[in-house]
Formats: sequence, C-alpha cells, structure tokens
Amino acid sequence: MPLPLTAEDVRQAAARIRGRVLDTPFLRSETLSQLVDAEVWLKFENLQFTGSFKQRGALNRLLTLTAAERARGVVAASAGNHAQGLAYHAAQLGIPATIVMPRNTPGVKAQRTREFGAEVILTGDDFQAAAAAVPALVAERGLTLVHPYDDPRVIAGQGTVALEIAATGADLDVLLVPVGGGGLIAGCAVALQALAPRTQVLGVQSERYPSMALALGRARGGGLPARVPGGSTVAEGIGVARAGTITRELLAALGVEVAVVPEARIEEALALLLQVEKTLVEGAGAAGLGALLALPGAFRGKRVALVLSGGNVDNRLVMAILQRQLVRERRLFRLAVPLPDQAGSLARLCTAIGELGGNINDVAHDRAFVPRDARSVQVLVEVEVADAATGPRILARLRELDMAAQDVRGLGDADASPGRPPGD
Repeated sequence: MPLPLTAEDVRQAAARIRGRVLDTPFLRSETLSQLVDAEVWLKFENLQFTGSFKQRGALNRLLTLTAAERARGVVAASAGNHAQGLAYHAAQLGIPATIVMPRNTPGVKAQRTREFGAEVILTGDDFQAAAAAVPALVAERGLTLVHPYDDPRVIAGQGTVALEIAATGADLDVLLVPVGGGGLIAGCAVALQALAPRTQVLGVQSERYPSMALALGRARGGGLPARVPGGSTVAEGIGVARAGTITRELLAALGVEVAVVPEARIEEALALLLQVEKTLVEGAGAAGLGALLALPGAFRGKRVALVLSGGNVDNRLVMAILQRQLVRERRLFRLAVPLPDQAGSLARLCTAIGELGGNINDVAHDRAFVPRDARSVQVLVEVEVADAATGPRILARLRELDMAAQDVRGLGDADASPGRPPGD
C-alpha cells in the first residue's frame, strides 16, 4: 500500500515555497558537543520570521488552494506556531484566515497571530478542545481547514527542513525532531529515507504528552504510561494529547521511534541554549537537546542534529526557567535560619553569608510561626552564589557560628542537573 507522502512531494513543496521562507542556519555547537560527548549540530528554525518551522507547511498548503478556496478563506486550530505561520502567509497571499486557539495559549503567540491579520477565537483548555470548534466554522462559513499536521501538503512543507539539512552534505547519525502531532518528523523522515537513509530520525516528546510514542507502541529510553498524563508543560507546542492519523501511519511504516524525556531536562535544555548558543527557543524547540541530556549514552560519539523548531516563548516563562536552572546547578538556594529576636542578629547572619561570596536576593522574617519561642525569629534567606561548592560552605559556616541553618530548597534538590557546560 503506497504511503500518503513521498520524497518527491517534499521536493515539490521546497520548490513551491522557495524564496518565501528562510533557509535557516545549520551550525555545529562546540560547547554542546563537549557537554554531551557527541558532535552536535543545530538547525535554527526559531529564526524564521514567524518564529518556527510551521510556516513551511502552512505556506505549502495555501499555495495549493483553488481560487474559490482562497476567496472563502481558511481556518485552523493551533497552539500558536501554526497559527502565526498560517496567518502571516495568508495575509501575504490575500487569503482570509480564522485561527482557533486554546485559552491557555501564551499571550505572545495569540497577539502576534492577530497582528498578522487573522481572526483569533480562544476556546477550550487544550488543543483537542480548540480543534473541536473547527468543524462548525467550516460548515457555517465554507472555510478550508488547514490542519497543523494531519495533511500531506502540510507534512510535505515541514519536510523541507530535512532537505535543507541534507543539502549541506552533513553525514548525520541521528536527527532529533520534536513531536507534537507529528507533521515535522513525518516530513523529515520521508525526505531522509530517500536522501540519507542511514540517518536515524528520532522523535522527542515530553513525559506529559507521549501521544505519538503511545500510538506507535514504542519509546526510546524507558517505559510508557497507559495513557497521556497531560497537564501543564513547558513544551506546550508539542503538548498534543492525540497523535495524527496520517503522521502515525508514516512513522510506523518508516520504523521511526520516539524518545520520551522529563520536563526538567527540557527546561534545562532551554536554559543551556540561551546560555551557550545565545539563542532563545521555546520548550518544544529545546526538546531535542533535552533528549541528549536525558539519554547521553544513546548518542555518545555520534553526529547528531537537533531541530530548534521554534522560539515563541513568554518572557515570564523564560525567567522562571532560568531561575529554576540556577537551583538545579545549586547556585540559588534558600535557607531557614532561627535567630534571637535582638539587634545585630540579622547583620551577623548576612555578614557570614557575604564573607563566603553569597549574594542575598531576598530576606523574610517570621515571628508568628517560629517553633522555638516568642523571643526568636526565623529568617528565610534566598542566596545566589557563583558555583555549586559555595552553598555547602555557607551552610557549614553558619552552623559553626551556632546558627541552626536548614536547607529549604536548592542545595539538596533531587532534580539537579546531571552536568554543567564547560566555560563558554
């Protein structure tokens, strides 16, 4: 039985969209290569004008519409990146666009979609709930659905990412691709089967949304839950509860596997890419590096490419992730210190911390809930240090000074990073 997509479809998509999307940089990362003991290459799809690879597939689908379909307009359900890509290129082509988005979509994505000229409808708590509103719009307005991943023409457009990588001549062992509904990885797998059959295409999903891994019935690096756990995820762009039908068929036929990685490793990967590569990606875009961090033995000594699929992320989330990364690296921690409620006690505490290189970010006094007595206070102090070794020295010094300091959060964090990058 023939597959619904061929490498020739991907080549035709590349010719169709050429000059309308960016041929994004494909660069080797020296620092990340040292960190994970592999040769790491990065495909910077976060540098596309709309901030992700999604505009490739959206544009290819728009360019295949009939004149009547263009006049009536298009509709899509999207967590954000497909929405922006579709809205931008629809506006460029003079095609009306309506986008249905989950209510929890990051504000930056919804706002940019409106700025590109699309009508935005916010409904439902996740992608599936938002998508449920689309059929009525198709029926009422005569709109053409541009599915974010389960459409061969969209998949073909996404596969042009792999064509660009193959054109560089890179002889890859593995291409790591974030997986939501599966459009990007399906297109890449089809293209590389023809152009570079020795390259393994490996998908990456968050442990909270392993929908494609469940659909395929196999996962790299660990067992699978009985169902998709769901919930909040730092990688909302791939937070899809149900894998695509066409994409699953393609991946199953091509023998593609999916690695399921912890949320913490995706957070860490986002922070590392900002710190090391000076590039901002969203959680989905950091998933490939998250797999390298979670499964280092699987890639040691190999030439591996990561698709940084998008860079549309809220500033608040970035700040939270960077702070959490400091905690993982044991460079940010919080101590609870009981002190006598008398003049000079706090100064003595702060001096001791400062003498060992600790920078105090925040101090809170607690008199009402002190377990000792009414003549005592408990001080909660948040401390930032230059390296992981300084925190334990501060804690030990406070105890030498008869301050019964306790680690509240940070020095004993069980979710600590497995390694730190060498100096940049």
